[in-house]
Amino acid sequence: MIELAEIERARKVLEGVAVRTPLVRLDVDADAEIWLKLELLQPVRSFKIRGAGNAILQATDEELAAGVLTASGGNRAQGVAYAARLRGAAATIVVPEHAPQAKIDAIERYGGRVIRVPYDEWWQVLVTGSYEGEAGMFVHPVADERVMAGNGTIGLELLEQLDGFDAVVVPYGGGGLLTGIASAVKAARPAVRFFSAEPETGAPAAASLAAGTPTAVEYTPSFVDGSGSRELIAPVWAHASRLLDGAFAMSLAETAAAVRTLAERTRVIAEGAGALSVAAALSGRVDGARRIVCIVSGGNIDAAVFTRILAGETP
Repeated sequence: MIELAEIERARKVLEGVAVRTPLVRLDVDADAEIWLKLELLQPVRSFKIRGAGNAILQATDEELAAGVLTASGGNRAQGVAYAARLRGAAATIVVPEHAPQAKIDAIERYGGRVIRVPYDEWWQVLVTGSYEGEAGMFVHPVADERVMAGNGTIGLELLEQLDGFDAVVVPYGGGGLLTGIASAVKAARPAVRFFSAEPETGAPAAASLAAGTPTAVEYTPSFVDGSGSRELIAPVWAHASRLLDGAFAMSLAETAAAVRTLAERTRVIAEGAGALSVAAALSGRVDGARRIVCIVSGGNIDAAVFTRILAGETP
């Protein structure tokens, strides 16, 4: 778990950078109340500004002398580029070749330099924390305790915004979001249960929790580009596995339906990864919960993909 003192420190660091996002109830007929933590209302349209901002704003001038480097599918990259610009540092972002253009455009708007590589090469950057020929402080998108502490500020807000919630569903990409939020919430309310949600096209957390050991899976890129992978990031899983009470692998059809429901009932535009938690809550799989908080993690979705989903398609 991440130390509560570090999460409290992150909250102070992020004042004026990340916003306190609203928590609203989803108007649907369901066995449990479903509440939405709308992280897609952050300046970069995802929660990623919290972790990236905390890591970069706490860095020394010496650490930032050669700029910053990260590997990201898009949302973390925007947070890194945004925070680096605040510090006057250059930002280089290695992205997988299937990253959506909407996210690439946003990275470049914040001044980030994008390097597209094949998925396997991109994954190696995550594993090694480096990219040949590029310098700069590496900001790991998940396996950085300052990043996870920044994510944990969401948990502090939840504790202040809603009494009596008994379950939280978090989209699982690398595990840093779940680890941060659960560390904050369980420090005050240890009985709250945490669940992860991934696309069934690449759900290693669900497979690993079921097997009781880290397990690799087949992975197919999809419109749910902010979640799903072949394997886990070991140091983060060491934290996350102790905090998880269950893990769900959601179909693309269920996830697209959740994107539509959010648009129709709340007028909120969520990306696929952001809607995973809502898909899980709507599926009724969170057994025994009376009040479920869903982390709607991001809203960076290509307009063409969103249009197809609204038309009833599953991209």
